[in-house]
Amino acid sequence: MSSIEVDDPSRAGGEPGRADGASVKPCFARQPILDRDGMLCGYELKLHCVSEAPAGDAAASTDATGHTVPDDATTAAAAEGEPRAVVQPTFTQSVVTALMHSGVRGALAGHLAHLDVNREMLFDEALELLPAERFLFELQPDIEVDDELIARIVVLHARRYRFVLDAVVVPSDTFARLLPYAERVKIDLPHISRALLPKLSTVLKSAGKLLIAQGIEAQEDFETALNLGFDKFQGYYFARAQTATLRKVSAPRHALLNLLQLLAGDPTVAQLEAELKLNPVLVMHLMKLANSSGLAVGHKVTTLREAINATGTNRIARWTQLLLYADGRKVALEDDPLLQLAATRARFMELAVLRLPKAGRDEADAAFLTGVFSFVDAVFGGSIENTLNVLTLSKPIQAAILRREGVLGLLLSVVDALERGEWKEIESVCAELAPLTVREVAELGLVAAAWAGVADRSAEAKGLERIED
Repeated sequence: MSSIEVDDPSRAGGEPGRADGASVKPCFARQPILDRDGMLCGYELKLHCVSEAPAGDAAASTDATGHTVPDDATTAAAAEGEPRAVVQPTFTQSVVTALMHSGVRGALAGHLAHLDVNREMLFDEALELLPAERFLFELQPDIEVDDELIARIVVLHARRYRFVLDAVVVPSDTFARLLPYAERVKIDLPHISRALLPKLSTVLKSAGKLLIAQGIEAQEDFETALNLGFDKFQGYYFARAQTATLRKVSAPRHALLNLLQLLAGDPTVAQLEAELKLNPVLVMHLMKLANSSGLAVGHKVTTLREAINATGTNRIARWTQLLLYADGRKVALEDDPLLQLAATRARFMELAVLRLPKAGRDEADAAFLTGVFSFVDAVFGGSIENTLNVLTLSKPIQAAILRREGVLGLLLSVVDALERGEWKEIESVCAELAPLTVREVAELGLVAAAWAGVADRSAEAKGLERIED
């Protein structure tokens, strides 16, 4: 399966078919957009396409889990004993169909989606199948602007579609012509002149534009944009160790660490009960978890011992691991960026390792642990090596997190590349993770994101409550 990069969709030529008859299948990665409080408020969907065998081939398509399924049109034609022409959808139709899939909707967790569009996509009526209240269209700096494009944007604008000027570095003629129709302007902070930045941001704010700072990877960049009045921020600064001061490293969080150390030693119910009794907040969360759907067996759990028995040490451990990343403030689960990132990464690795030969439950558990603790320095700061030692994680897990070694290290590398939308890097790592493919990586990323983002997905999620001092 070869890949066709379409981070700029115009590279796809506007059509999903290829000269060799292969079809182009869109897939997506997502990148977080945060508000001024550091909470999730949207995602940019990074578009990529992979080409697959012609529709008449046995490997023409795959289902949501990546397994091969026969093409309906081809199967029907074969049953009738005669060939049947297969009408290829336009590129935009393929993209829209993929976006309307429940996997993408689930991965957005109710947040707005930003999507890059090119001229061909804008003029395709299929684009209007996307709900205007959920999608914003990003216009690239190199898009060809003429009267025809402006007229089309005016039509879409009248139909309540909103536009974002993407990757602005310097005001250009294209920028000037499109600005009246843009609700938001995304400034490429790493590449814009720092002398120009204050003046441009002031002018745009006075014009009523919502400003997004793009490429925020360090706390200093976030504070610069924040002080200039930017409204939203795109990047992973919140997952860096230097942001530990922004998250409450409170007594309950250290209590969680103590609990994890105890759980690592296969404790008895009496030992767990004694540890939990020292932390009333944890007891409250555990009681909620135990009484959630599927755990309480026929009656309401009323004692701590019953809660421990109903929940089980494995589920308590996983619940505790994710709670480490919960912000100290009372915010909705789906709005907490670090918890969402850690949960998505951990779930992705757990699912992905099971696609590899000879992987079982032990490997899946190790993969989950590798993903969930790969951000632990963002919570506690200091040396990640020391924190991993305190958690008594196995040497393969530590080697994967610290040095990207082994299969777990490769899986960590591929999910890190997926988070950044680096498709060439994903393809390179997948070559070492056969039979895992680029498309499967993207699909599993959406499945994992949906798992992390839906508060009532399972009994475990019901235990992901806020930690309060």
